[in-house]
Amino acid sequence: MRTFVTGASGFVGTWLSRHLAACGDEVYPLRDEFDIADEGAVGREAARAQPDVIYHLAGLTHVGRSWEAPAETFRVNALGTLVLLEVARKLAPRPRVVLVSSAEVYGLAGSAPVGEEAPLRPVTPYAASKVAAEYLGLQAFYGRGLEVVRVRPFNHVGPGQADSFVVSALARRVVEAERAGSHAVRVGNLSAARDFTDVRDVVRAYRLLAELGVAGDVYNVCSGRATPISALLAELVALAAGPVVPVEDADLMRPADLPVLVGDGSRFAALCDWQPEIPLRQTLLDVLAAWRERA
Repeated sequence: MRTFVTGASGFVGTWLSRHLAACGDEVYPLRDEFDIADEGAVGREAARAQPDVIYHLAGLTHVGRSWEAPAETFRVNALGTLVLLEVARKLAPRPRVVLVSSAEVYGLAGSAPVGEEAPLRPVTPYAASKVAAEYLGLQAFYGRGLEVVRVRPFNHVGPGQADSFVVSALARRVVEAERAGSHAVRVGNLSAARDFTDVRDVVRAYRLLAELGVAGDVYNVCSGRATPISALLAELVALAAGPVVPVEDADLMRPADLPVLVGDGSRFAALCDWQPEIPLRQTLLDVLAAWRERA
């Protein structure tokens, strides 16, 4: 398949591009230096690629920072998606679009695993921008006949992720404590629980959905297990080279944080027979190793 990947130089885009290439696909990247809301620039790159599938990953992804820049978050994530869909619509033949949303759209969903039919209750500006992007994709499907498959990944982690995300941030601080001979590691809210999946399993899911996903439908990609941040930290501490003591830092707390967000991935599993293959402990080992290698 000929594929066009927006956000190709980002964390997930890098892993997705590697996976697609390993599967024998031709990969045409749209890197982060392009403004996804610039229809002319994006259109020219997509026309060169002439893709069978577009994977739309480009966007502002940090939930906490969306509170500081809600307008820019909406411009990039929602308007950028509208531009990408217009570009796809004008290509001949039209490609299939895998539109990557986020489980953050569910918001205050409660502690039970949440399925795709659950109401959307966005809490953060980031989540609201993703709701808008999803509905633009749905409108492109119903109103324009564009084959759009929406994906709601829950938290995905792995080596190479920026330290603005909790697992990578904790791993970096653990490694810094190892090097400095210090015991203190700054932490934020440890009581929140999230559904974590290795990014390498997640990108496998994206390619499967490009092949088998039903246009117009939406699919959760998740492990189905809620892991408290405190348990992640305990595992990282156990894997550390020396003793580590968490120290609460008020600056790491968000204005609003969902207590629990865990997914029901049965719809996708039934469609593609997909399950996560990489255990969370292995992911944490790999993330720690990646930070140690940066020394």
